This record gives sequence, C-alpha cells and structure tokens, in this order.
Amino acid sequence: MIIHGVLGKVVSTVLTGAVGAAAYDLARRAAAKAPVHEAAVTTTEWGLRGVRSAERGAESARLKVADVVAEARGRLGEESTPPSVTAPHDHDHDH
Repeated sequence: MIIHGVLGKVVSTVLTGAVGAAAYDLARRAAAKAPVHEAAVTTTEWGLRGVRSAERGAESARLKVADVVAEARGRLGEESTPPSVTAPHDHDHDH
C-alpha cells in the first residue's frame, strides 16, 4: 500500500515536471521569436514611411514641372491643361 502511494506521488511529480518543462520551452521559444518579429515589423514600417515620403516628393516635383511647362506655354500664347492626377490610358482595352 505504501508503495502505491509513493508510486502515485512519483508519477504525479514526473507528469507535473514534464508539463512544466514543456510550458517553459514553449514560452522560451515564443520569447525568442518575438524580438525578430518586432524588428521585422519596425523595419517594414520604416520602409513604408520612406516609400510614402518618396511618393510625396515625386508628386511635388511633377506638379512643379507642370507649373513651369504651363507658364512656358502661357508665354507662347498656348492654352495649357492643368496637371491630371492619373495618366490617361493610351492603349486598347476596356476598363
């Protein structure tokens, strides 16, 4: 009878230890992956901000060039069209 009680405690302790070790290993793996994921997200965020900044700069440059062209055409007596937001489609297919 005493052997059964001791054996029950041993099995219970081993199972508790195994579950604890598995939980610790899982938590350690998750913690190790978290900084890599966070760094990837931060790097992507910086990249997106850079792209948006470049797009704003390109749009500003395009508008400035359009203003110069419009003024030059005006000096020649030509009527110029305002710069468009999108380029016209000059190819053959339906949208």
